[in-house]
Amino acid sequence: MDVQERELDTPWEGVLASPPGGSDCAVLVLAGSSGRVERERARLLVGQGLTALAMRWFGGPGQPPGICGIPLETFVAAVGVLRSTGASRIGILGVSKGAEAALLTAVRDPRVDLVVALSPTDSVWCNVGPGHDGRSHPYRSSWTWRGEPLPFLPMDESWRPGTPAGEPVALTGWYERSRRTFGHLLPEAAIPVEHARADMLLVAGGDDAMWPSAPAAERLAARRRAAGANVTLISRADAGHRPRFPGESALPPSPEHLHGGTPEADALLGAEAWPLIVSALRGTPAARPGG
Repeated sequence: MDVQERELDTPWEGVLASPPGGSDCAVLVLAGSSGRVERERARLLVGQGLTALAMRWFGGPGQPPGICGIPLETFVAAVGVLRSTGASRIGILGVSKGAEAALLTAVRDPRVDLVVALSPTDSVWCNVGPGHDGRSHPYRSSWTWRGEPLPFLPMDESWRPGTPAGEPVALTGWYERSRRTFGHLLPEAAIPVEHARADMLLVAGGDDAMWPSAPAAERLAARRRAAGANVTLISRADAGHRPRFPGESALPPSPEHLHGGTPEADALLGAEAWPLIVSALRGTPAARPGG
């Protein structure tokens, strides 16, 4: 399928891609802490007949260099851009910190019909990197809404990695420890997904080495079910932090962080989730592969 692309530079960098003639269904595509504009993923979605907007939501002109105090209005504005294309059904697909943003946006913006959260968290966490002031400490919320920081969980600085200096580090244990240390903050920091009008599709790997996304996805699903709200959870025990969809390039290993899983397991998780994701974004039912 041909892809029509328009480069964006204000109010943020990105690319708006669509099939010829546009689409009634559109999706906002959010990367995690890589900060990249997910062009390949957007084009893959356009190939399924969807309009896709991949944006840079931190690290660009006028934005904080890290994930620190990011206004959720950033994503609300992006939803508005997608609505302006004529789309009547809007989804947000985010991975990791992008999934955190997607869930929080859906809680606040009733125009969002679906959230696809890959490797999600069920709590608001502190900043990853510096804010506008160039400082990473003291810890602050990753997000703001109407100028106010959201309640968040900080990191327990007493944690030490169990790997030799200079080798890639698995951070899941740090998040698990911080969640225990600051357990008294969990109620306020919880992402209230039960209040979102949007349907939710959660994808998580049980071998995620970046943060414990599988138990977080289970808690998100439980809160949605308890509220009688729609949710689908897709998981695979041997997959890691970076599920890959059919047709996507493999991601290189990070010299700093372990992501868990294997390329094969991550691809299998992505392949299982992909038809359900596409159907959910289109607003049509789909069965799991092989069932």
